[in-house]
Amino acid sequence: MHHPTLTRRQALAGLIAAGLAPLARAVHAEDAYPSRPTTLMVGFSAGGAVDLVARQMGESLGKQFGQTYVIENRPGATGTIAAEAVARAKPDGYTLLLGTQSTMVVAPSLYPGLRFDPLKDFVPISLIASVPLVLVVNPALPLKTVKDVIQYAREKKGDLVYASSGLGGPQHVSMELFCAMAGVKMVHVPYKGEANAISDLLGNQVPLMFSNLPTLLPHIRAGKLRAIAVSSLQRADSAPEIPTVAESGLPGFEALTWFGLYGPAGTPQAAVARLEQGVRAGLQDPGLRAKLHDQGMTLVGSGSSAFREYMVAESRKWGDLIQKAGIKPE
Repeated sequence: MHHPTLTRRQALAGLIAAGLAPLARAVHAEDAYPSRPTTLMVGFSAGGAVDLVARQMGESLGKQFGQTYVIENRPGATGTIAAEAVARAKPDGYTLLLGTQSTMVVAPSLYPGLRFDPLKDFVPISLIASVPLVLVVNPALPLKTVKDVIQYAREKKGDLVYASSGLGGPQHVSMELFCAMAGVKMVHVPYKGEANAISDLLGNQVPLMFSNLPTLLPHIRAGKLRAIAVSSLQRADSAPEIPTVAESGLPGFEALTWFGLYGPAGTPQAAVARLEQGVRAGLQDPGLRAKLHDQGMTLVGSGSSAFREYMVAESRKWGDLIQKAGIKPE
């Protein structure tokens, strides 16, 4: 006997199965991530701290996943050239960015004409590590504490100068935050690169600056520079004898250089989860930990949602500072 209802049911089941087949293949493809080489873009030159983190993490992920992570350096414009390229890339997990505080939260407030929005055009995968800065002075100055620096700035009535590696960099915005919280004014002298600024600081051409602790620590140990305080909320493991700015008179002061892994918005959740797990696993590797610790870095390995919350807070903090301090592009 012919059963038309049964026939229609069978036909419907066949259509549903056919419709689900591509979805099943897509899910399987996501589960298989990564199945081919991945490009990890860096917005700064080879040999620097950002490049080091990218290469160490790329090597670790490659070993874990059995695939190659190719580091592509596209330096320029505070890292925003590489960031824009990743924002425009296909969101499949095979083009990633090693982003920094200066690129992802400072530059958007400093350069409103940027052709990407870090909070909309990217998915934050994991905050990998951070580095504290240290406030240093030339030993010729009789300054030993944060309170000494603040008092000296007040006595100079806005004429005290400080060096930085360039407009909008961590050294610049860290000192502007210091001035805002201390209620003092200083004159910013931007240099073309950190090395030139440090050279003039050592020669007492400029009296003080913030810069990355690992870079300045050898000069501090040699007595060529005097450390006043570090910019992290906790004392640095590499120099526990140096107090924090927060404990020295400006409670809550924090200014870090940080490094995070990003993908384009729309990157499959399965790929994000796999990469997040890969970063955490990599940061447990003794060899990788030692290499990053040698650079004075604090290892983090946060999850995607926590990293996004941190980015939102950082964007608000530095955006407000840039506006209130009147920092403008050169």
